[in-house]
Amino acid sequence: MARGKLRIYLGAAPGVGKTYAMLSEAHRRVERGTDCVVAYVEHYGRPRTEVMLHGLEQIPRRELQYRGATFGEMDVDAVLRRTPAVALVDELAHTNVPGSRNAKRWQDVEELLAAGIDVISTVNIQHLESLGDVVESITGVRQRETVPDEVVRRADQIELVDMSPEALRRRMAHGNIYKPDKVDAALSNYFRPGNLTALRELALLWVADRVDEYLNEYRTEHQVSTIWGSRERIVVGLTGGPEGRTLIRRAARLAEKGAGGEVMAVYIARSDGLTSASPKELAVQRTLVEDLGGTFHHVVGDDIPAALLDFARGVNATQIVLGSSRRKAWQYVFGPGVGATVARESGPDLDVHIVTHEEVAKGRGLPVARGARLGRARIIWGWLVGLAGPAILAVLLNTVDLGLANDMLLFLAVTVAAALVGGLLPALASAAFGSLLLNYFYTPPLHRLTIADPRNIVAIAIFFGVAVSVASVVDLAARRTHQAARLRAESEILSFLAGNVLRGETGLEELLERVRETFAMESAALLERASDVEPWTCAGRAGFGPSLERPEDADVDMPIGDHMALALTGRVLPAEDRRVLAAFAAQAAVVLDRRRLQEEADQARTLAEGNRIRTALLAAVSHDLRTPLAAIKAAVSSLRSDDVAWSEEDQAELLEGIEEGADRLDHLVGNLLDMSRLQTGTVTPLIREIDVDEVVPMALGGVPEDSVDLDVPETLPMVAVDPGLLERSVANLVENAVKYSPPGQRVLVSASALVDRVEVRVVDRGPGVPDEAKDRIFEPFQRYGDAPRGAGVGLGLAVARGFAEAIGGTLNAEDTPGGGLTMVLSLRAAGSRLEPLPLGKAGTEQERQTLW
Repeated sequence: MARGKLRIYLGAAPGVGKTYAMLSEAHRRVERGTDCVVAYVEHYGRPRTEVMLHGLEQIPRRELQYRGATFGEMDVDAVLRRTPAVALVDELAHTNVPGSRNAKRWQDVEELLAAGIDVISTVNIQHLESLGDVVESITGVRQRETVPDEVVRRADQIELVDMSPEALRRRMAHGNIYKPDKVDAALSNYFRPGNLTALRELALLWVADRVDEYLNEYRTEHQVSTIWGSRERIVVGLTGGPEGRTLIRRAARLAEKGAGGEVMAVYIARSDGLTSASPKELAVQRTLVEDLGGTFHHVVGDDIPAALLDFARGVNATQIVLGSSRRKAWQYVFGPGVGATVARESGPDLDVHIVTHEEVAKGRGLPVARGARLGRARIIWGWLVGLAGPAILAVLLNTVDLGLANDMLLFLAVTVAAALVGGLLPALASAAFGSLLLNYFYTPPLHRLTIADPRNIVAIAIFFGVAVSVASVVDLAARRTHQAARLRAESEILSFLAGNVLRGETGLEELLERVRETFAMESAALLERASDVEPWTCAGRAGFGPSLERPEDADVDMPIGDHMALALTGRVLPAEDRRVLAAFAAQAAVVLDRRRLQEEADQARTLAEGNRIRTALLAAVSHDLRTPLAAIKAAVSSLRSDDVAWSEEDQAELLEGIEEGADRLDHLVGNLLDMSRLQTGTVTPLIREIDVDEVVPMALGGVPEDSVDLDVPETLPMVAVDPGLLERSVANLVENAVKYSPPGQRVLVSASALVDRVEVRVVDRGPGVPDEAKDRIFEPFQRYGDAPRGAGVGLGLAVARGFAEAIGGTLNAEDTPGGGLTMVLSLRAAGSRLEPLPLGKAGTEQERQTLW
């Protein structure tokens, strides 16, 4: 089924007539034969709006009770059953009464659209979620009912319902919006002329942005390349030099002169990366243009004028702002420059502004990465080969006569060697120096800088040309090799980052340390702040050096969104390194978000576990505590009654019942207290060395004497445990085993040594537990099978395992050969290097004595 279409009447303020306009559109559609119904429309007692409802089919509302009052909401099911072609739904941002099908009315509308029903709705500009803070600052009223902007943006058609503030206030004064007793208060508060003007501007700008999106979509779909000057868009061409700030401010002033002006700063980098701008200066200019309300763009292109014009036409710009050339007069022999080329090729639909600045004609001043790419050592050796090599070769050739052709080939070999080692400039110097030496020593007349034979002039010219050409090719090949190696290193780093993203292995501090090591920096820090006015805080840091308070204080800062930045200290990075740094920065933000989400998940899990424990505790208190209390109260009431003469046997039986109930209460409360200590982490063991045969017999006091067989040799090694926790753990295990053992079957408690451990086994012949349930029986408030309520609340085994882990032991369940269940309590022997498992907060000595 095709999705329905959504049409929204967007009101600049309450009372401008959006509901009236919606009903008028409904009447027009009904007259054309369209099946149109009123799903929900509220007229608020406005006569003209109420009259417009006449003649339209209205779906009865669904009545809901809430806090003693009756409310009418849209009946979504009734509208879906009616399946009209068009449904009218007023107040898109409305919050439904609790108990409704959906929490918000726009969610009801989504269901209607999904069912293929066209919907016409209304909403005021102040109800858009993104404008909540702005509207509150204007009107002083916080809008509680909002609708996500994306819901309104997805509408197939948006129509603005507007009215001047004066006309709206007149409507208000005439009583067409509110009742007369509310008019004066409304006019002096929310409906002040300034408020209405600001809301009107918000509505116009929001709709203008939406229209602009429609226009861009249309131009893209129809491949429109010419510029349509629907609004002023100013593109600022940046070179990375200090004059960029002047250009940005000039463009911002130009944008302010026209309504809805927009500034877009663009820096175009060559794809080979041989020239680069100052990364720090570009970061400052990015911040400046964003502070002025513009956007910053980074574009790659070998032909800078063509790339700049393509970008401007692609964003439908109307003006380009460029700075006057910084080249000196003699540098114009290489071409007219970017500004002149852009002005010549911009065409009639794109204005170009050339702005003067303080750096005019002072030289380009941009850092050239040619020498730095080969390293300082290679450059020095290149110059040595290029200058000293021809001189040494000339000395050697003076001792032997090989002929001019061979001499030229040998000098050419030295030039190629200089290019391989030091790059282009040493090779050019070698070619020039070699030409002079060839002319002076080997071209007649010898030892003079003149050439007698014209053919030798051609030979030396060809030598120089070939030397320069070969040097250029060799230099380019060397740089391409260096670039390929660099790209390979970058791909390895990015592959490492991608793998960490998938596996989630690297923590924030480890990632920052990797950043510091990769770029050879002193320190790396991830800074963030809540808003533009809040101070920066450090979310993570690696390395040494002083702490950073702002990204601007660092040698390199990489923005991550609006309120986060990766800051590095140590040196200034070249532009090509910032590509990989941007990937590291994005990964750092992801790691930080993942860590916080994990912390939130852990907190939520802890809260959920706490809620589960509290719920089970309430269930235990409601039944397992109340049952023995009721029995004790009944027995005491019977003994205190004067109506019945109890015999000594009856009194003894009642007293025995009281004692059993008190014992059950004592056991239950003890387990509840123990579990609460385990859950809150307040159990701290007091470890000391002790014999197992001293503790285990003390744990059998709570079971009948003839129900347990004890087999604990005195020759066992001592164990390092907390005696009190060990006793409670064994006692719970024995009581559980006795409880589930068949009548006449005794429980076996045995102990044995195994390497550096001592195992205590509690063996019963009861029904046993399947393998899939062996771990579950150690969870709090778990009863296996159909155990009766009187069997306890299911805390004994959970407390036993908790105490066992607190003293560095383990507790597991195994099957008893021949049927039954065996609890294996493994303890570390005295002198072993295993440490007890800490469970958090330290308990007091009194608490430990209580556990004993």
